[in-house]
Amino acid sequence: MEGREVPLEVLRQRESKWLDMLNNWDKWMAKKHKKIRLRCQKGIPPSLRGRAWQYLSGSKVKLEQNMGKFDELDLLTGDPKWLDVIERDLHRQFPFHEMFVSRGGHGQQDLFRVLKAYTLYRPEEGYCQAQAPIAAVLLMHMPAEQAFWCLVQICEKYLPGYYSEKLEAIQLDGQILFSLLHKVSPVAYKHLSKQKIDPILYMTEWFMCAFSRTLPWSSVLRVWDMFFCEGVKIIFRVGLVLLKHTLGSSDKLKSCQGQYETMERLRALSPKIMQEAFLVQEVRCWGPSAATLGCLWVGGAAPKRLG
Repeated sequence: MEGREVPLEVLRQRESKWLDMLNNWDKWMAKKHKKIRLRCQKGIPPSLRGRAWQYLSGSKVKLEQNMGKFDELDLLTGDPKWLDVIERDLHRQFPFHEMFVSRGGHGQQDLFRVLKAYTLYRPEEGYCQAQAPIAAVLLMHMPAEQAFWCLVQICEKYLPGYYSEKLEAIQLDGQILFSLLHKVSPVAYKHLSKQKIDPILYMTEWFMCAFSRTLPWSSVLRVWDMFFCEGVKIIFRVGLVLLKHTLGSSDKLKSCQGQYETMERLRALSPKIMQEAFLVQEVRCWGPSAATLGCLWVGGAAPKRLG
């Protein structure tokens, strides 16, 4: 399912480098964080991706600090209010993937366990439908317990407030994305303003599902490699790349003059701009600098987590 085939020799070299990093993680994190970032941008070797995501996110440490907690939550019944909704969502997650293809199969069972455990771990938040594809991607790369703690890190450290009932955090980030678009692509910004299209209408699924329901699979994996290393600014950069290359020139706008046509274009993005090599290159080289993202002020509050 990878995009461009990486030569086997190159892959073996990358695996060797990543093994050395993972086996000496604290040393690397303390002294060579830039090198880790560069290697995440090049793509984590598939055989080590799940392990690397756990180290990058801090979920490995979180699990070690909470040994037995997942098993404890797993044994509890859970709130019927959430269980019904989770049950209904299971078959919608990657239905063509071998892990999730059969109702009641081990993939769907593990997905249920992880999502149920989260509602018990954070009962004030409960369950949000966008958590299901996130958890499903994690389960393709690691066992249920590890996937649970990785999900906890995404919900609490990477995308805090995204899955709470009022969606305030996602609305704020929608406004931040729109303000950044003004700098990055004035043409796209002007068009969306003119059409009165609120960011929440097109970026909610992108951001809440970390593009797992939008991009081709190989692109999802590369974006997540960078996301786990660099944080939410990667999600912003991907969003800005997609908006700029979809609505960023008068030529592109000829076929989407009205609000409906514009929304349709954003729902059916060009495969070319979502292709792994193109997208990753744009995110790495073109994406707004950490300084731009970190210094932007919206509503009087600086979103420091973007830096």
